[in-house]
Amino acid sequence: MESNMHQSEDNKFIPMTSVSSGKVREARSGVFYYTNQIVNLVFIGTSDHWVLVDAGMPKSGEEIRLVAEDIFGANTKPSAIILTHGHFDHVGSIVYLIKHWNVPVYAHPTEFPFLTGEQSYPEPDTTVAGGMLAKISSIYPNEPINIKPALQPLPGDNSVPGLPEWKWIHTPGHSPGQVALFRESDKTLISADAIITVKQDSMYKVLVQKKEVCGPPVYLTTDWQAAFDSVKTLEALQPQLVIPGHGTAMEGTELTEGLRRLVNEFAEIAVPDHGKFVGNYK
Repeated sequence: MESNMHQSEDNKFIPMTSVSSGKVREARSGVFYYTNQIVNLVFIGTSDHWVLVDAGMPKSGEEIRLVAEDIFGANTKPSAIILTHGHFDHVGSIVYLIKHWNVPVYAHPTEFPFLTGEQSYPEPDTTVAGGMLAKISSIYPNEPINIKPALQPLPGDNSVPGLPEWKWIHTPGHSPGQVALFRESDKTLISADAIITVKQDSMYKVLVQKKEVCGPPVYLTTDWQAAFDSVKTLEALQPQLVIPGHGTAMEGTELTEGLRRLVNEFAEIAVPDHGKFVGNYK
């Protein structure tokens, strides 16, 4: 890979954690998720062939590599990395991982400007109605990374490279090119930040990982109408298990009822009372 790849200029360690940080859990056979401080990465496959979904928090590359070796064995590497979107907590260690493993990275083309050094995300909205993590969100990196030499578009037929049983689904709102991954055979959903299971703006709820079905993190969501449409799209799949970008996995009746309530009461549950990007919600 070319050496001009780089993390964002404002990439830095973020001093946040949760009670789940450092834990690996197998949600389905061959589907593992690991909580890196406050965000989940997903490892799908076996020691013979596996794929990584997302690249965690800044300065966590070595940690993620060692987790992969704990799951799949020494000197292992994925066939590909899939990025659900490009926010700092999902790409924080991507350059390290690309350089170490020399593998392709796939993302939705709409997300490319944030992954090729061309465009910054809007700054986190510290004015949004929410808890302490929303108020201090100005510390979060928002400038673009550049992984252009390794970056490829997700296939137009919604297939997922390296994962023939899965399909990707465009779920904009939290970011323009966010995607979720879905496996029809057992109704397993990797929801990224379109649907999460912890109220991500509340420091206490993040710390203790209080489980509840929520909409996307409020301080980085820029299109609430699109976010609502994405929630409806995912709820219509009738998932039986969700692995979210933030929070713990959820399944069964708890998930089904939580998603139904989120769709029916999205304005009350998910949309903040005020903020820079709330005005576009109908």
